[in-house]
Amino acid sequence: MHPAGLSIFWRAFTATAAALVLATVLLIVTPVKVSPRIALIEVLVLVAGLGLILVVDFLLLRRAFRPLERLAQAMETVDLLDPGQRLPDPRGGTIGRLVGAFNDMLERLETERRESGGRALAAQEAERARIARGLHDEVGQVLTGVLLELDTLGPSLPAERQNDLVSTKGSVRQALEEVRRISRELRPEMLEHLGLVSALTELSSVLSRRAGIRIDRDFQQALPTLTAETELAVYRVAQESLTNVARHADASRVNIRLEPGADSVVLTVSDDGRGFQDGRRPEEHGGIRGMRERALLVGGTLAVKPGPSGGVEVRFEVPAASEPEAER
Repeated sequence: MHPAGLSIFWRAFTATAAALVLATVLLIVTPVKVSPRIALIEVLVLVAGLGLILVVDFLLLRRAFRPLERLAQAMETVDLLDPGQRLPDPRGGTIGRLVGAFNDMLERLETERRESGGRALAAQEAERARIARGLHDEVGQVLTGVLLELDTLGPSLPAERQNDLVSTKGSVRQALEEVRRISRELRPEMLEHLGLVSALTELSSVLSRRAGIRIDRDFQQALPTLTAETELAVYRVAQESLTNVARHADASRVNIRLEPGADSVVLTVSDDGRGFQDGRRPEEHGGIRGMRERALLVGGTLAVKPGPSGGVEVRFEVPAASEPEAER
């Protein structure tokens, strides 16, 4: 039987037994004796023999338990948002079965995470659409009705109250515009009707006006076709990236690019803000983790790193749709 096929116990026992057998053989074949009153040379020989036993035992046990150490390290550092992490199979045996079971467990967990994450994001988008419709159809209509009521009240108010009426109507219009803005952010209708480039153009324009940040756009026209799910993921990553810039970056300029890759589409959002504190990427908060979740679900890759000229760069690459998906 190959040594890798032995159990952990027998591998450890074999390593220790081999060291002891080696020491016994050395004592037999070498002219070493221990006198009743032990001499210095005999002490040195015994110490050297003990040292040799310990070295051999260490090397043998080290080799036997190295796969277990790799398994423990993988268990401590595994990240389900970074799929494909697997341990090499140490060719059978108890440790081989442990490694195989761990790899199978990772496969199941990644599959379950993709499925549950997909359901969660689908439910989230459905809830966003429901809230957006409620804001647009109910709250928007109520505010529009208030404006109409204020218009009818205008002629009956005295002249000294006309300025108050104008101010009130302005506040209602501002509230109505805010409701419409929130509704558009929750449900990007332009993405459904006019496509990804138009939706990103509107998104960046609105944020530029609102936050006072210059946003340079570079959207190439000849882009591979994406599925509706992938387009939504790209839009949400761009939305989260631009929102993070407006909230945290203290930037004056942002560049957003959309370009073709190797049978893929690449979104890049970079800013000239203060970047990561001390040059280190911060612990993942909800926004970055949500972007990684979306990247995982559509088979894309997400990188959040320091920008080439300061600030932060978010790079999101997603695969193009296959022909049947594109036709559908």
